[in-house]
Parts: sequence; C-alpha cells; structure tokens
Amino acid sequence: MLKKSVRFVVALSLVATTVFGANGVRLNVIDGDASGKYEQERASSLKASTGFGVSDPHENIHDAYAKRYGDPQNPDYDKDCKVNLDQLSFIAVTNDKALYPLLKAAPEVAGFAPFNQLIYKKAGENKTYVGHLDPNTMLDIVGVKDANVRKEFVAMFEPLDKWTSEKLGGSVETSSFDALPSKTMMNFEIAVDRSGEVSDFIDSFQEKFEGTFEENKYIIAGYKNFKETYEDELEMDFSEYDKFFVYSMCHFTFSYNMFNKGRPDAGAFAPCSMYMYIKKDSNIMRVGMPTLANWAAVMNIKDPAKLEWIKKIDAEMVSIMKSLGAKEI
Repeated sequence: MLKKSVRFVVALSLVATTVFGANGVRLNVIDGDASGKYEQERASSLKASTGFGVSDPHENIHDAYAKRYGDPQNPDYDKDCKVNLDQLSFIAVTNDKALYPLLKAAPEVAGFAPFNQLIYKKAGENKTYVGHLDPNTMLDIVGVKDANVRKEFVAMFEPLDKWTSEKLGGSVETSSFDALPSKTMMNFEIAVDRSGEVSDFIDSFQEKFEGTFEENKYIIAGYKNFKETYEDELEMDFSEYDKFFVYSMCHFTFSYNMFNKGRPDAGAFAPCSMYMYIKKDSNIMRVGMPTLANWAAVMNIKDPAKLEWIKKIDAEMVSIMKSLGAKEI
C-alpha cells in the first residue's frame, strides 16, 4: 500500500533529475469495493464534469490474468498462478480541448496523453484505489520546461481530482520519491519518405510497427490520432503537424508479473504511451516514450525480478524500434 507522504529511496543507481520529495502517485483510497460505483459515475458524469473523455478502456484485467496464466491449456500457463487482485482496470483518458494548445507548444506532453486513471483492489483487502501519476512528474519525465505549458497541464487535472473525491470519497494518499533516472525518455527519429503521399508512408510504417511488436508479444492496447481528433471530429486547426498519433503499448506477461505480483500501484504508468508526430512539411518523424526505468525510480521497485523485467522491456523497445529503421537520439 502507498503510505501518505512517504519518501521513497531510489531503487537503482540513478542520476537525480528532479528535486527531493517530488510527488509520485495520487490515489483516493476508498473503503470497500468502489469499482461498480466508479463505473457508474464515469459513464454518467466524467466528461461533463472534468472535460476528460475515455479512449480504449481496459477493464477487469485481473480476470484476463486468471484466464491466461491460470489455465493449464494456455501456452503461458503459470503453475504458481494466483490472482492477487479483485479489481484492476486501466482507464485511458484525455482532455482534448485542454491539450490542444499544449500539444502545439510542447508535443512531448503526448508521452502521457492518454494517461491512465488507475483503479485496483487487492484480494483480501477491503479498500479500492483510484488515481494517477502526478502531472508535474509526468512533465519532468517527458522534459517539458515551458512554465506556461506546465501551469496549464497541471491545472487540467484539478477538476478530475475534484470529481474523484466528490464521487468516490476516501482519503487522498500521495507517494513521494527522490529522483528520476538519468534517462527518462527513449527518443527516436524516422526518415519520412515524401516521394508519394505521407499517408501512404504512415500506413506502411504502422503496418510494420504493429506487426513487429505483436510478433514480440506486445499488445497494441490503444491508439489515439490527435490529427484526426482535432481536424475531423472537433474541427480545430492542427496544421502545425502533418501527422500526430499515440500508441498505447503493453507487454501482458510483464504486466502480470508486475501488477498481479505485489505492485498494482505501478499501473499508474500503464499502458506506455509512444507518441509519433511529423511537423508540417518535415522529412522526420519524431517518436518518444517514457522509459520503464521511471517505474523503478518513482515506485521504489526493488524486487530483482521486476527490475530485470524493466531493463528487458526498455532494451527490447529500443531494439525493435531500430529494427524498424528508427535512429535513437
């Protein structure tokens, strides 16, 4: 369980990039099973009250763990499988209108757009946890320094936090940590072929991207096309970019070994957002994703097996992207 105002010790040999005592995860801790109430309130009032809309929700992930790892007929069967959660859901949310000027000024904020409103309940504990990663920490991870962007991004969360407390109640607990890793982001450049339509190049790249990650046992857990959202759905000019989209990435076996085996609170980071954008008339597509090393630092993860998974996923992500023609920067 997260403890109120606890100072975490960094799990790995890390170089400090944030001040001491930075906020980690904010959680409403509610007595009983609040998952049903959360779903009712989310469906009826979240968007109207906060401006946040839901895309690609992943509910009852604990049930999927039981089916995949608890079934002897499944190739991924874990003979020691025990589902330690009564509830685990990831609700991907964005406030598209509030994000609009921020993405124009600092496209890096898409490293947490969408971000996860996490809900979980441990088996044998009569409490439900609902919350998210601190927005200042999100900005520190993606490297946004612009004071106005930071102010507006953080303010965007105020109605969401107010809604959560008003609708679900509970006490608010905030973890803290000492430092982010020296490498908070994995960043890439991909050359754009403009000999034909950019859309044709993107279609071809996305087909290879999705297929390659799926071959390596990753799940494309979500997809947000900001270019289409703004220009086609909201009729808002977004001509600064020829393309702008975000993939939500998940390695399901990693998530099972992390969230089901003692650290559901780390789900505040999941699924990982990988953004890709091409500025108007540019020959370069920029790609960025927060490293999983952030999980170890912010969540004080010390378990050697979990740290090994984190190192593996970070290295594998880079390797796969390079195989797709990306240059790490």
